[in-house]
Amino acid sequence: MEQKIKYQYSYFIYPYLVEEKKYNKYLLKLLKDKKCELKIFEKEKDLNLYTYFLPNIREKLFWSFGRTRRQMKSLNELEDGVKANLLAKNECNIFEYSLGNVVQGKMGQEGGSGIFFNIQKIEIICFKSGICFLLLKTIVEDDDKFSDILNFNYKFREINADYSFLKDYENIRLQTNNLKDIKELSTIINKITGPTINTKDMNLDVEKFITYSYACVEQDSWNIDNDFENIKEEFIKFTNVLPSSYQVNLNEKLENEKILETRKYAKIGFNKQSTALLTSSASVENYTKLPFIYEREYLYTYILALYKKIYLKKINLEFMQKRNFAQTREKFLKFTSDFWIQEITNDMEGSLMYEKWRKTLELDYLYNEIKNKYDITYKDLNIEKTNKINLAIIVILAATLTFNIINFILLYFKGK
Repeated sequence: MEQKIKYQYSYFIYPYLVEEKKYNKYLLKLLKDKKCELKIFEKEKDLNLYTYFLPNIREKLFWSFGRTRRQMKSLNELEDGVKANLLAKNECNIFEYSLGNVVQGKMGQEGGSGIFFNIQKIEIICFKSGICFLLLKTIVEDDDKFSDILNFNYKFREINADYSFLKDYENIRLQTNNLKDIKELSTIINKITGPTINTKDMNLDVEKFITYSYACVEQDSWNIDNDFENIKEEFIKFTNVLPSSYQVNLNEKLENEKILETRKYAKIGFNKQSTALLTSSASVENYTKLPFIYEREYLYTYILALYKKIYLKKINLEFMQKRNFAQTREKFLKFTSDFWIQEITNDMEGSLMYEKWRKTLELDYLYNEIKNKYDITYKDLNIEKTNKINLAIIVILAATLTFNIINFILLYFKGK
């Protein structure tokens, strides 16, 4: 039986890197772009976000919470170059990119049936380290078929891949006065992000968007009489971003540790490249309150987890290159102090979700691997330094001994 959807959305997340020494210039480029606007967070309008994050992390992700309106007014009056230099000192800056009117699109055959969707917003999240994230929020329109949601997510997440021209992407059509086709959207994405650096060396998969999705099925599909097991296969496809036609076999069932259930009729599936929340309208909160929390507090928590993973890969690459050990060491220690040991939230559900992401993304493994490498490298460096010092001491002693022997011989013959 075809599952019906009451409400849904998907965020497609694209991580990219900007050279640290060019980070100021990148912020300046965003500030000069008239379609790009710095996102300001205020306690009054963003109270839930403010109370969700603990102070240390909140200050790093949303610095504007700690600024007065007068300070923000003064910042906005500055020349773009000065403003970019000041923003570059913040740990994180968030921008909103406007495409004008909501961009409408259609996925399907020309002249035939298809999936209509909206690109509702684009957000840019930039960290001082040069690690950035581009977020696109999409909603499938006028369609209550779960199968269409699965097919849309599966196809859309690859539109920016280098090999996308090999696939049938001309069947994704954007209906808007602002963009001609899906290729133009890809051009805009590349214009915002610029050329990617180090992604191959860091073994980052940037060919597909990371997918973060929410869907609420009609209560007829999942309620007190109809068990979750009836839609579990669809949930597995939803979590793993698979098409509706995919046949799930017994070996591909999600392990329990990759599923989180914190409230009635709501399950979250975790994957290295995706997170999916599936709920039922049998509970009113699942389609009223929960979708808004999921795309605000929990989404930013996910971004923080992704940032940690990419930063650790970045630090690992720098250690392997051994160009400036002392500087890399300081970065690693600062990351440990500023992010790794910091609690994120006291919210129970948010804490459980972060722990799932921490495990799924293998953050502890990455951190400990780097820490062990750092310990070994540091010892090797000290041994090398000690060897050099010992060699210098031997040379000095040899020179001193030679000098003393020569003096002794001269004194001896002088005495003759």
